[in-house]
Amino acid sequence: MLLAFDVGNTNIVLGVFRDGALIQNWRMETFNSRSADEYGMIINQLFAYEGLDPRDVDDVIISTVVPSVLYSIQHMSTKYFRRRAIVVGPGIKTGLIVKYDNPGQVGADRIVNAVAALSKYGGPLVIVDLGTATTFCAVTEDWEYLGGSIAPGLKISSDALFEKTAKLPRVELEEPGMTICKNTSESIQSGLVYGHMGMIEYLCKRMKAELAVYAKSGKPVRVIATGGIAYMMNRGVSCIDHVDKMLTLEGLRYIYEKNKKYGPNRKISPEEQPEMPEIAEGTGR
Repeated sequence: MLLAFDVGNTNIVLGVFRDGALIQNWRMETFNSRSADEYGMIINQLFAYEGLDPRDVDDVIISTVVPSVLYSIQHMSTKYFRRRAIVVGPGIKTGLIVKYDNPGQVGADRIVNAVAALSKYGGPLVIVDLGTATTFCAVTEDWEYLGGSIAPGLKISSDALFEKTAKLPRVELEEPGMTICKNTSESIQSGLVYGHMGMIEYLCKRMKAELAVYAKSGKPVRVIATGGIAYMMNRGVSCIDHVDKMLTLEGLRYIYEKNKKYGPNRKISPEEQPEMPEIAEGTGR
């Protein structure tokens, strides 16, 4: 089995693949101060609940935009799974030709999403990731990563409005059903949610027009959306062609397949690593 980690600023999404198929996935809050043992015990319990055996994990791959968490996840991988994790970063084979001025500035999550989207849907594409930040990435059918846009995510915008104003309340991030609202809470919801939809519609429209210049085959540019609020945003915009919530995890699997045969053996020998902790018996659901 392959254990994949997508470490974001707000959440860590992890998934288990068996024979190329995603068989289970979980989401947990990102804590910079959480230790390798804490992560190990949490994942131990998640595996036990689903009746999975950590000893069946053959490899681990990590994508992260939170460097402070990386060491803990890497150390957890060696201690609890006896594997040196593959980390998405410089030197990793992706198949992408990155056209960014400084390729090292492109977030690992954006690279992973691009690999997954191109592998599953083909190009040209605009990829919208609706997470802590809302990112827009443009890729061609020739696997060229051209660049994109970065905007504050919906939750960041909501938090900033609450923290920087004296009287405006914190609200649930849901559609109020109208833009001409009769109370403050719904007015805020309208501005946040429908404003974010409008931003997505406008940026996708402009990016599709710019990206069409690179479409040598004349194929139409499609928009793929992923992230925690992708389905909510899709209800209010016309530009999204596919919503794929597991896009990043799938991208990690594709990148793993491209890299598993390279480099030294990542298995930790018994001499290098103490005995694996006892695993609680899982009963499944």
